[in-house]
Amino acid sequence: MSIKIEIEEWDGKSANEIGGIYSRHCHESSFVSKIIDLTGTGNLQKGATWLLKRYLENENKLSKSEIISIYKNLEVVEQWESKLHMLQSLPFLAIGKSQKNRVESFLRTCLVDNNKFVRAWAYNGFYELSVQYPEYEKETKQFFEMAMRDEAASVKSRIRNIMKKGF
Repeated sequence: MSIKIEIEEWDGKSANEIGGIYSRHCHESSFVSKIIDLTGTGNLQKGATWLLKRYLENENKLSKSEIISIYKNLEVVEQWESKLHMLQSLPFLAIGKSQKNRVESFLRTCLVDNNKFVRAWAYNGFYELSVQYPEYEKETKQFFEMAMRDEAASVKSRIRNIMKKGF
């Protein structure tokens, strides 16, 4: 069965089921290109972004063109879970100069999302952006200061973890 059909049939909840999809398909030569394409498809985003995140967490690397394709899909990511997976993937992805503004725009949108987990990881995304582009450091630190006053405990916890890195 194709990965697309398996994601379509996934209930959107079972970690074991999506993990099984990963195990069955992760060694296919077209796996990366398929999941990158599917991150841009509304009803398949949640599963595709989860698979992408798992792939990256397993210390796999992507080409520059694959990373650019991922960043192009940021504009169409809709569900909060998909946004979260994309944000959690950022530490594994270089942000090229040509993609910097696209990533920044995505992060700014996520920073005001209704979901606190998306917001927490958007702060982490700004940290990643500022590590690669120091001109964002001052603003990122200002975001952190505001968040430590106004955000939910889970968001503050994420920021404290970032600050432990010496930021």
